[in-house]
Amino acid sequence: MCCCRPALVVLALTLTGCTGWQSSLDPQGPQADTLATLFWVFTAVLTLVWFLTMAMLLLSLRRDRAARAGPLSLEPQAERSMIRAVSAAGALTTAIVIALTVVSYAAQRALFSSREAPLTLMVKGHQWWWEVTYEDAQPSRRFTTANEIHVPVGQPVLIKLHSSDVIHSFWIPSLAGKMDVIPGRENRLVIEASKDGTFRGQCAEFCGWQHAHMAITLVAHPAEDFERWRENQISAAEPPDDPLRKRGMEIFLSRPCVMCHQIRGTPAAGKVAPDLTHVGGRLHIAAGTLPNSRGNLAAWITDPQGIKPGAHMPLVRLEADEIEPLTRYLEGLR
Repeated sequence: MCCCRPALVVLALTLTGCTGWQSSLDPQGPQADTLATLFWVFTAVLTLVWFLTMAMLLLSLRRDRAARAGPLSLEPQAERSMIRAVSAAGALTTAIVIALTVVSYAAQRALFSSREAPLTLMVKGHQWWWEVTYEDAQPSRRFTTANEIHVPVGQPVLIKLHSSDVIHSFWIPSLAGKMDVIPGRENRLVIEASKDGTFRGQCAEFCGWQHAHMAITLVAHPAEDFERWRENQISAAEPPDDPLRKRGMEIFLSRPCVMCHQIRGTPAAGKVAPDLTHVGGRLHIAAGTLPNSRGNLAAWITDPQGIKPGAHMPLVRLEADEIEPLTRYLEGLR
């Protein structure tokens, strides 16, 4: 029993990787379903090939042991049998390779087939965060957010991928495969969520010091909830209605924050860093590094380099009595 425990622990840890909000083996959309099916087909076929190879190896070793007791030369009948066996193995290998190629090609056609997508997003990779712009034929209905994507359930979404600096890779395993994000080039990816839920994505191409802290969260809503969310995002930030948050807004607008960040409805119009118009409603801050809470907001504002070394957010000097109003103001931007 003691000998089995390590194997059971390894098996349990392995199986935990098959589920969760960031697992390609727990598909939650048609594209991910196609990839998961392809994975299991390849796994099943290659496992069978491995067992057949091991069986033939054991058989040959057994025959070799028997042959050592007799003459070194093979009898003509045994030699013909060996030639037939090798020829059959070669033909079977060729057939398997061709079959897997056909299956892979069919999966790629399904993944990259052109489909009408009612919602189009432009996602731009930066070191180390994601800029997400919801496109619309009416310019007044376009808006930008950061590190978080919201989509309606059951509708294809076209994602146009751009990079502002180095090569990144956009990957939300539960919904689709990887797609490189290359400077000077637009790559396109269609994703679709089959059910509502929250799914984690990650930059899958090493892009610098904080590559591991460049996550993106996708939230899939029922259609009505998504429309409510979008209408809220289109609107400008509500002006603060209490003295503490009003002071927080004054602090924000008087600091260098306005040179990088935008809050629609205020003079802050920076385009270098994430749009903060509705930052209080996001699930995480610093590209998935921290859950979005008042305490984490305060920690991020006062010491960004201590949380995410190398991030391009500079240290802004604040007085002790300025931290609470500023975090209250940002927390209320929903």
